[in-house]
Amino acid sequence: MPSTDPSTVAACYARAVLGATADGAGGIEVSSPPGERLRYAEMRAVWDAVIGADGADAHAGLRIGDRISPGNLHVLGHVVLTCESLAQAAEAAARYHPLVSQAGAVSVHRHGHVGRVRYRPTVDPSAMHPQQVEAVVAGIVRAARWIAGEDWAPLAVSFTHARTGPAEPYTRILGCPVTFDAAETAVTVTAEDLDRRRAPSDPELSTLHRAYADRLLHRLKTGTTTGDRVRQWLEHAPLDGVLPADVAQELHLSPRTLRRALHEEGTSWRALLDEARRTRAGRLLETTDLPLDRIAPVVGLSGATALVRAFTRWEGVTPGAYRGARTGPRR
Repeated sequence: MPSTDPSTVAACYARAVLGATADGAGGIEVSSPPGERLRYAEMRAVWDAVIGADGADAHAGLRIGDRISPGNLHVLGHVVLTCESLAQAAEAAARYHPLVSQAGAVSVHRHGHVGRVRYRPTVDPSAMHPQQVEAVVAGIVRAARWIAGEDWAPLAVSFTHARTGPAEPYTRILGCPVTFDAAETAVTVTAEDLDRRRAPSDPELSTLHRAYADRLLHRLKTGTTTGDRVRQWLEHAPLDGVLPADVAQELHLSPRTLRRALHEEGTSWRALLDEARRTRAGRLLETTDLPLDRIAPVVGLSGATALVRAFTRWEGVTPGAYRGARTGPRR
């Protein structure tokens, strides 16, 4: 099957993951230039090597997140350093996290006297190690300490997954009660901590960093869409019996997430599959002498009659007329 990937991760973050291990993850290297990005599948392979067989290194994510430096977080790290408060830093994280990784989303929510910084994977959760989530959350806590001070700690941290190892490192690194199998993955903070002003701060430098981050974010968002990646995958996939779950697995998405993303782009799996069949049928009619009953199964149709009916709907002419117009008389 062809492979394509909707989510990318900054190469600087991948290097941070490798750099936080004692042995460099068995010699694995990230060869991309600092400003480049890795496909999520490549990032997952880095984590596979870091964690070890069967997720043996249970606390790798905590260690890596706690050692994050501003430079590891692309321009987001520098934006955070110039923020005037934790609230401003949390809002920056929510906005600019895709520059670090498109495999998850950060959001900020306030309820009375507390606020929550939530993290949610945007790839299929089964494609993400618990340690990857823990690295993000520990990184959020570490970044907050750049502003609030080394002794700062959140009220609580929660994870939707089960605990992967002994409890002591969680409370020691995160500095607060930690719960698992929770309804959400979140860092809970007092509203007072969120709103406390930091001095000194540098609003002008913050404006410069944010302007640069906004340009990069726009460039990232206007890149290839999910629909484009599905088209790319279908271009080389066998069209006989292909299912949405097949491409969803390659894209590291659940079928439901795939359907939602395509709907938001104004298309659907059925429309993209129909488009792929039309393109492939036309190409085969133009470049081969295959009879219709041989072309039909190649494009995922039941037989020559179904192909004639579908092709006439697509092009307004029969396959025979289309072939004759494109290729001229055969000798």
